[in-house]
Amino acid sequence: MQSSIKSLTAIISLCLAATACSGTQVSTDHPQARPTTQSTAAPTAKPSTNTAALPSVEEIKQRVQTKFEGQKPRKWGEHLPGIIDRLPTQEKLIALTFDACGGQHGSGYDAPLIQYLEREQIPATLFINSRWIERNEQIFLRLARQPLFEIENHGTVHRPLSVNGRAIYGIRGTANVNEALEEVLGNDRKIMELTGKKPKFFRSGTAYYDDVAVKIIHETGERPVNFDVIGDAGATFSARQVKQALLTAKPGSIVILHFNQPQGDTAEGLKQAIPLLRKQGYRFVKLEDVLK
Repeated sequence: MQSSIKSLTAIISLCLAATACSGTQVSTDHPQARPTTQSTAAPTAKPSTNTAALPSVEEIKQRVQTKFEGQKPRKWGEHLPGIIDRLPTQEKLIALTFDACGGQHGSGYDAPLIQYLEREQIPATLFINSRWIERNEQIFLRLARQPLFEIENHGTVHRPLSVNGRAIYGIRGTANVNEALEEVLGNDRKIMELTGKKPKFFRSGTAYYDDVAVKIIHETGERPVNFDVIGDAGATFSARQVKQALLTAKPGSIVILHFNQPQGDTAEGLKQAIPLLRKQGYRFVKLEDVLK
């Protein structure tokens, strides 16, 4: 039964996930979430870490363009060599990862979901897009200060990462090496400026890449991370479906979910699944706790 659930989920998976993450580029998007009420207090960033020794964006671009310009991709997908989709462990550890994609229909904030994680002391990795940060900067800064959460890079304008413009779900990928670099480094630098901390991991918009783009990500000092469990199909699953998907997790699973669609049932599904997973002996970790 679990395998058939997972198979069905894989079919609709990120085609529906594009709903939560794609802005106006896909006609099946949810209605726009209400704008989040934000405090007018001045944002406070984390204390700066030592980022002075990092190469500049221009230095990275020059080096990477020289290395990859003219290379033609041979592979395309979510699960390619060089992409992490499971933790390297047989312990009963699960990494819950939550995307916030930004754009017209992807800039909401599921406060009850985040509050549940905090109340239950559940560590999580948050992949956040630059557009979401712009709409929710003070919320972003609060999340970045929360030790339970790890902030990672979900791209600048939320595109599939390619070097030839290949599209998926009607969303055009980055068109060349320079655009791929901008998609990674634009948000990388934004997160660094706001938090003082360089992201370690990257997940592209739609979670699709070609094999050249995967190598480019590694050249920026980040590592691409996808998943082996689709937890909410872009926040379109019912609470029951979220629960069933989470219960297919195995030791070392990385689960993809979303916290940018407050009208969805992701939070309720989590509340139903987490106690059952804990009863089975599972613990929850941030990616950086295991992927050193």
